Amino acid sequence: MQETRDQRPETVQPEHRASLMRHGLRCTPGRLRILALLHASGLHLSTAEARTGLARRGKAVHTTTVYRTLETLAAVGLVHAAPGPGPTRYGITGEPHHHIVCGLCGHVAALAREHLTEAAGRIEELTGLRPDASGSLLVYGRCSRCAA
Repeated sequence: MQETRDQRPETVQPEHRASLMRHGLRCTPGRLRILALLHASGLHLSTAEARTGLARRGKAVHTTTVYRTLETLAAVGLVHAAPGPGPTRYGITGEPHHHIVCGLCGHVAALAREHLTEAAGRIEELTGLRPDASGSLLVYGRCSRCAA
C-alpha cells in the first residue's frame, strides 16, 4: 500500500467546493473529504487506500461509497483514473501529465507531459494518432523498489 506524504488531517480547500459546484455536483462531506485526501497526499490512491486514509482521519466510509465517489469525480474530470495491474488508482486532476505504472506492485506515479513530448510526437509519426491534451499515456515497467 502506498503511504501518503502528508499525515495531517485533510483541509477542505475552497477550490474543492467551487470545483464540485462548477461540475454540477453537490458538496457532500464524502466528496469534499476524498478531494482533500487526494490533494493532501499528492499520490494516486486505490479505493482501498483512500478508504484507509479516510479511516485514519476518523472518517470511516464504506468501500463502495469511496469507489462510487471516485468514479463520480473521475466522470466529471476532477480526478483521473490510472488503471493498474491491480486496482485502479485515482489522483487529483491538474496539469496534463502521463503516468508510469509498475507492472509488479501497481505503484503509479505522475510523469510531466514535457518529459514525453518527443515520444508523443513519434507515436503520431508511427501511427497517425495524435495524443491530445486530455489524453494520458500509461508507461508500464518496474518501479525502482521492484527492480531491486
